[in-house]
Amino acid sequence: PRVAIGAKLVADMLTTAGIDRLITMDLHADQIQGFFNVPVDHLYASTVFLPYIQSMKLDDLVIASPDVGGSKRANSYSKYLGCPMVLCHKSREKANVVSEMTIIGDVKGKNVIILDDMVDTAGTLTKAADIMTNAGAKSVRAVVTHPVMSDPASTRVDESSLTELIFSNSIPFNKSCKKAHIISIADLFAETIRRVLSGESISEQYLI
Repeated sequence: PRVAIGAKLVADMLTTAGIDRLITMDLHADQIQGFFNVPVDHLYASTVFLPYIQSMKLDDLVIASPDVGGSKRANSYSKYLGCPMVLCHKSREKANVVSEMTIIGDVKGKNVIILDDMVDTAGTLTKAADIMTNAGAKSVRAVVTHPVMSDPASTRVDESSLTELIFSNSIPFNKSCKKAHIISIADLFAETIRRVLSGESISEQYLI
């Protein structure tokens, strides 16, 4: 509910400010697009993340979703990459505090990549990585679109069993995090703007 109310407020503010078109990426909830009365071009970070994942040439690869809500995204990645998918089932005591987490699927001897649309305090992400490592995973990486990285996220990531935290530069990140790897989405947005102005198809640049 809070996400929807906040998103509607931002949508109204932008519309009042006079925008006539909007470009977004990996919205937290797809229905947010419906809050705008102008055309919305929704981009997917998979366009830049998938080539990077493939470049690592990891054997025994497994894609993981940190919750049921992200299973659709994880399933799309696993199909494209031709690898299995696992799911994290979690229960929360309160916001940003996970009381219990279990892994549905086999990660023993696997190189796991956890997918999510954003990382805030990194509590869930690092807990999932540690549980998977304890379950026998060969390595655990995370690929996240939006790096909110509220304190103490950087410390948690560096002290966790995560091998690497990969995220886009959708939010400027100027903190110290040894395991962070930033992938620029500037070219993707630039190409999208060019296509919009020239009247070309935007969907042709998507991988999934």
